[in-house]
Amino acid sequence: MNHQLLHGRHVLVTGVVTRDSIASAVAIQARQLGAEVILSAPARDQAAAAAVADELELPLLALDVNADADWAALDDHIGARWGRLDAAVHAVAFAPRPLLDGSMVDAYDADGLALAFSTSAASYVRLAQLLARHAPADGGSLVGLDFDAARAWPTYNWMGVCKAALEAASRYVARDLGPRGIRSNLVAAGPIATRAAGAIPGFHHLLDSWAVQAPIPWDPTDAAPVADAVCFLLSPMARAITGEILHVDGGHHAMAAPVRELPVEVAPLDVAPVASAPAPAVPVPALA
Repeated sequence: MNHQLLHGRHVLVTGVVTRDSIASAVAIQARQLGAEVILSAPARDQAAAAAVADELELPLLALDVNADADWAALDDHIGARWGRLDAAVHAVAFAPRPLLDGSMVDAYDADGLALAFSTSAASYVRLAQLLARHAPADGGSLVGLDFDAARAWPTYNWMGVCKAALEAASRYVARDLGPRGIRSNLVAAGPIATRAAGAIPGFHHLLDSWAVQAPIPWDPTDAAPVADAVCFLLSPMARAITGEILHVDGGHHAMAAPVRELPVEVAPLDVAPVASAPAPAVPVPALA
């Protein structure tokens, strides 16, 4: 890979919480490809995110995507620090736990749904607004982390509905900002076993599905392939790609049935929940 693929690019990576997250993997790869990177995380996750930022020696800003003051402070910081923003990564998705467990039909909660939709889908458009204000004349790139919303998954429930909204939002952003040279794309990743994923009820069902149905063996402990794809979409090599959903899932999405049998005994992955301040929402797998 061209190690100057993102040379001189200013990239904002949102939603960083732990070292094992896709967002962290993207930040590491983007920097290795020559980008200058800023990280962001909500206030409740600042302690965990600060440990990642310190290890990577990258600046960290507070961004609760539902807080107007945080958006304003981020806007001011980017303007003062860089003067422009070439690319941004949307790695934010939260929902109250009851919306992810059991029957979706029985899990209707208006306040919880408003939080899930605002955090997981509407915030993508707000990040697009930020990028549009600071993008250079030749355009920019916005990439979001997705989990294939074309099918109904075990445990995913209302978050799957939010992901469908995210996919629609990306297409409309592509329509509106394309004339300015700003691209909007999503990466639909397979399940990544972050510590946050340990809080997701029934997450092992997703891992089992990938173990039997992905023709290319899927390693749920390795976020690097997803990060590589994100960085490609951030780069000029993807300059004519917008409104796309790029699947990085070992080919799982293309198979109509399992291609192998599940091993009789599969050792469970050690995925403990992230320790943070109490909050009404939890990260969804493969998206933070």
